[in-house]
Amino acid sequence: MKISPVPALVLLMAALSIGPATATLNCLRDNQPYKLAGDSIDWSMTIKPGANCIQGLRWSTMQIFSVSIAEQPKRGELVLVGPGFRYFAKSDFNGDDSFSLVVVGKNRHDAGQSVIHIKVSSSGDGLVANLEGY
Repeated sequence: MKISPVPALVLLMAALSIGPATATLNCLRDNQPYKLAGDSIDWSMTIKPGANCIQGLRWSTMQIFSVSIAEQPKRGELVLVGPGFRYFAKSDFNGDDSFSLVVVGKNRHDAGQSVIHIKVSSSGDGLVANLEGY
């Protein structure tokens, strides 16, 4: 049975006509990977007042079993989204905020947990996108 190359060509042309993929700005800065080995790590985030940031927590060799909030933010709202989180800065947010997460899972073959402390700083310069609807 011979397969016609026409359907493959049609699929390729349809894929190319969709346009380039667009990346969403990352609001975390200098976030180093955690190891799920009882470690504690500090991350930092910059966000505009009234904006929100969604961030996954899985690294390439990890399987996440659970994410929980160890410390709630005081000047924003935090929602867990699968193996990640979404932080919402209040519209009058100015200054700093912070929160902590506990991640439980398996890194390669070893099960464990890590604590991530995230310091949030306000950015009034418009450099960090509002990721609403992301």
